[in-house]
Amino acid sequence: MGAAKSVFDRGAQDEGTSSVVGLLVRLVLLALIDVFAVWFIINLVSFNNYVLAAVVGLLTIISNIVIFRNEFFPIRWMLVGLILMALFAVYPILFTVNVSFTNFGFGHLLTKEQAIEQLENIKYLPEGAGAYSWTAYVSEDGEFALWLQDENGRGLLALPGVGAIEVSSGEEGVGEFDDAGIPLTVEGYERLKRTDLLRYIGQLGDLRLGDEDDPRPVQVTGLDAAAELEPRYIYDEESDTITDQVTGTIYNPVDGFFTADDGEQLTPGYRIYVGLDNYTDFFKSPALRGPLVRIIIWNFVFAFLSVTTTFFLGLGIALIFNDKSLPGRKVILTLLLIPYTIPSLITILVWRGLLNPELGLINRILTDLFGWAPAWFTDPWWAKVGILLINLWLGYPYFMLICSGALQAIPTDIYGAAEVDGANMWQRFWRITFPLLLVAVGPLLVASFIFNFNNFNVIYLFNLGGPAIPGAATQAGHTDILISYVYKLAFAGGRGAQYGFAAAITMIIFIVVAILTLLQFRYTQMWEEVGENV
Repeated sequence: MGAAKSVFDRGAQDEGTSSVVGLLVRLVLLALIDVFAVWFIINLVSFNNYVLAAVVGLLTIISNIVIFRNEFFPIRWMLVGLILMALFAVYPILFTVNVSFTNFGFGHLLTKEQAIEQLENIKYLPEGAGAYSWTAYVSEDGEFALWLQDENGRGLLALPGVGAIEVSSGEEGVGEFDDAGIPLTVEGYERLKRTDLLRYIGQLGDLRLGDEDDPRPVQVTGLDAAAELEPRYIYDEESDTITDQVTGTIYNPVDGFFTADDGEQLTPGYRIYVGLDNYTDFFKSPALRGPLVRIIIWNFVFAFLSVTTTFFLGLGIALIFNDKSLPGRKVILTLLLIPYTIPSLITILVWRGLLNPELGLINRILTDLFGWAPAWFTDPWWAKVGILLINLWLGYPYFMLICSGALQAIPTDIYGAAEVDGANMWQRFWRITFPLLLVAVGPLLVASFIFNFNNFNVIYLFNLGGPAIPGAATQAGHTDILISYVYKLAFAGGRGAQYGFAAAITMIIFIVVAILTLLQFRYTQMWEEVGENV
């Protein structure tokens, strides 16, 4: 009885020790997460990225709760994955949705507060203000003093917190003057040589030499010039307007710009919410409607033909080499996989060179044999054929591998029974092989369609979506698909980056892809039912 009690006590002691160790491990892990999160949040706030900082803070709080509370023990093993999913999948989607309702883009990159700050930093030289040439002096503490000379040769000493004062030799620590009337020494400062100015030019440009109440502090405006400048634009928070002190013009906030009554706008502008304007522009703009229908039709045709051609070529090769007695089978299959091992970026550029109308190997061979070669880059139809040819080369190894594995999974006794019933080779393929193959490959066909629907690389790298559609008001090409057309509209349309507009079209593409994905789930269930009934 005593021995049993002793064993029980040791077990309880071991369990208690294990609990303490587990608690310490959790506390250390929690401390590491919190320290990293605080550091990350501080950096995000310093870049004015408050939304992402709030998201990281919320995820940190959730992590603390999950790690510290025993009832969330099962979630701990998924915690890292869930955090990464939230940061790299969920947050970008929400951020894109938010941006799609704004005018975020070239000229509207800043917040309103940042735009006002930049406008208030613009200075001008008011009437009666002094303009000078300058010589710089630096102290051991890194503070600067300037010796200023106006157009009449009058010298002034400008010190931090003091402003510009007229002094003579021996006053305020000023030493003897050189032939140009510039002090050779200033007490506590070392005169900078001309060759040293570039080293300090950034700091000198930020100087504001004058007391806090001085409306016209002396500022360096160039390598040889300094002046008593005033802010040109003054913001009135109460009326939410900006006044130009030079002209007296008042600017009111309109559509992300401070705008005068005559339509003049101050730059930079700022971000605002524009509601559904980006979406309505995409569907209502006459410049977009023209080529848009043609591009959408080609987008679906391109995705469909890419999937069907790569699938049937891969299936054909898989059927041929399904016979294990074929000589050199492994070597040939290895060679056929080469396109799958080379990055698509390199492959597309190689094919672009092969189809080059002047130096391309394929065009030279066709010209030598037939005296003619297709215009792969200038003829709309041949450009589409060239893109489908490149995509066929890139995609068939994938389906060859998939079909080879699926064929191995089909029971051979089914073929034996069909042969006894008198089925020929084609009947066995269409009635047995193909339906059972679709059970495994069908979902991958839909996934491949979705991938090719947004296959930006092959379109853009081959010919930038060209040739151009005649009469189109935008940069639209015959081989453009929706994603490449969106890229041109948003980033290469000659009007600067329009991130809000691009985000809106991205959401439209997302909806299309989501619909295709739902169809994939539906047809996947249908194929599974067919497989069960075979």
